[in-house]
Amino acid sequence: MDTNMNKLFAVLITFLVFSSCVPIRIAPRIDDYKVSKGKKFKRSLSKRQMFIFEDPKEGGEFYNYVNTKFQLNDSIVYDDVPFQLEEKQFFFSTYEIEIQDKSFQLVPIALDVLLNKSLGMEEINPIFSNPDGISRTGNYYIAIEVYSDLEKDCLIENSFSRTSVLKYLRQLKDEYLATHNYNEVLFKN
Repeated sequence: MDTNMNKLFAVLITFLVFSSCVPIRIAPRIDDYKVSKGKKFKRSLSKRQMFIFEDPKEGGEFYNYVNTKFQLNDSIVYDDVPFQLEEKQFFFSTYEIEIQDKSFQLVPIALDVLLNKSLGMEEINPIFSNPDGISRTGNYYIAIEVYSDLEKDCLIENSFSRTSVLKYLRQLKDEYLATHNYNEVLFKN
């Protein structure tokens, strides 16, 4: 009975190993927002501090929101969007970012190897898996950097306008996430 139990255990472990996905990269989860150096969050961003939050909406929605709220008529929507705070002029730039979860799937690769060997093929042709064996799912974020004529980075720790800018960005984020018809924001201003 003991050898049967060991065989069953070995089969169970083998099944679990081959039916699992091994995570390679897991996209960050952000509950509310975070302030982080852009390059640390995603390499393609600048070195400035950025206000970052998860975007549950479709791609391009934040662009539409900013375009409508600031009445930009599809001009300078991503860069140098002007806003006033405590009678001072500020500008922000926005970035829509996708970071994908990646996992290495063992079952489709094993099936490809077994099927190709049974067919007598020298080279493994992927039938069940992606060629690289990696599955991807996207997570979307909005990153905002803020600057003024006096400060290159208004979100850096020692910035004199950091507190008021963060408060403004939290309100902007909350309004964006709560609004579905962006023309409503024109009546709120």
